[in-house]
Amino acid sequence: MYKFDREPQISFTDFNQPLGLKMNEENRWIKKAERIPWESIEDEYAKLFPSKTGMPAKPLRMALGSLLIQKQYSYSDEELVEQIRENPYYQYFIGMAGYER
Repeated sequence: MYKFDREPQISFTDFNQPLGLKMNEENRWIKKAERIPWESIEDEYAKLFPSKTGMPAKPLRMALGSLLIQKQYSYSDEELVEQIRENPYYQYFIGMAGYER
């Protein structure tokens, strides 16, 4: 099952940053996120989950974004989770609404 979240993809200016956190717009992960056509890829991704029952799949940006980060640095699954938890640029890249510690 896949549920579309047709809210516009979060922009850098909408990313909720805690007080004092100043992210650099020129960061490679921010630039990479802007170059990826998330919405058109999501249409194809959703076709992989035709069932109307069961747990919904993770959003495309979270699933694909996490995989791209993992492959870039050869992180294990456990290390990937830790890296995403600690890095606001990764959290932005995978489509989270704001930095969560």
